[in-house]
Amino acid sequence: MQAVVLAAGQGTRMRPLTDHTPKPMLPVADRPLVAHTADTAIQAGADELIFVVGYEAEAVRSYFGDEYSGVPVSFAVQEEQLGTADAVAAAKDHLDGPFAVLNGDNLYDAESLSGLFDAAPSVAAYRVDDPTSYGVLSTDGGAVTDIVEKPDDPPTELANAGAYVFPAEARDWLDVPLSDRGEREITDVLARVIEEATVTAVEVDRWLDVGRPWELLEANEWKLGQLDRRLDGEVRGDADLRGEVVVEEGAVIEPGVVIEGPALVRSGAHVGPNAYVRSATLLGEDTHVGHGVELKNTVLMAGSNVPHVSYVGDSVIGREVNFGAGTQVANLRHDGDPVRMTVKGDRVSTGRRKFGVVAGDGAKTAINTSLNAGVVLSSGATSSPGESVTRDR
Repeated sequence: MQAVVLAAGQGTRMRPLTDHTPKPMLPVADRPLVAHTADTAIQAGADELIFVVGYEAEAVRSYFGDEYSGVPVSFAVQEEQLGTADAVAAAKDHLDGPFAVLNGDNLYDAESLSGLFDAAPSVAAYRVDDPTSYGVLSTDGGAVTDIVEKPDDPPTELANAGAYVFPAEARDWLDVPLSDRGEREITDVLARVIEEATVTAVEVDRWLDVGRPWELLEANEWKLGQLDRRLDGEVRGDADLRGEVVVEEGAVIEPGVVIEGPALVRSGAHVGPNAYVRSATLLGEDTHVGHGVELKNTVLMAGSNVPHVSYVGDSVIGREVNFGAGTQVANLRHDGDPVRMTVKGDRVSTGRRKFGVVAGDGAKTAINTSLNAGVVLSSGATSSPGESVTRDR
């Protein structure tokens, strides 16, 4: 089984985190997001990976190389981001049999993906309470008869989960016309396959489409929750590490630190003294969490620092960010409603009662800065001493 993994897009809904990093390469636990997709595909039976790359392609190429986990790897370039069918068409010359198509920013459980591969031709389906925001599958005895995008009156509760296995003939069906939104849609290819063959809908047990910052938090909650305790780094004095905590070789935990798992402290990270880390937190390579700092349910990406007496909760912090002493992050609205955030110019609900801030690469706060829930700091943004930041910058 060849698996085409789509990893060409920038991920505009994830900005500013994707200003310098393609969305599939954002960190989820101990590897990039797309590496989880690749690992699951291999576990499910894929014996070749074809990555479709575009934005910041070298980041994907350098990570996977010519071989990954014993499986040969090749790359295809999507010159313009003109939709998912266009992305798969970029890989056409690499295809020589039945092939799977997987979104590089989606997470699946391996057992479900294995079932998808075994049932080929097939499409992954996920049962949702409100299908009106998804492509919805119509079925007859397990066979897919139609797919309808965001219907007002959904025929089923089965959402299209964005994973497919197509027959070899579909290689010649990828040149579909542009849709109303100016893209070549993979669902139009699926419609042709439905006409030509019996396509099985395979319900997946677990699926996450990681498109926005709070979904990156959710992805880390999922994958950090699968950690097994391992302490390879240096844990000093009376540091108290509780539950499923991983401290990689080269990381240092100072005395007085309390870490409640699941948590991952990556190589080169330095924590403490007297810091408190809890609730599905990722501390990336070469990060620094200092004295009197509390981090809760937060992704702190490589090279970032929260060095002195600060609180950061339910937040996604990019690379090389520095929070000045006394920086405090609000993560809860007084009215208890879900926190809202700006995505591509629109204020949208995160669906989360608790959500803090998103900071782009190189952002810096001055001492005693307060950041309101849902605030986005663009890459390189700064604050003034004692400032209360209530709007994006």
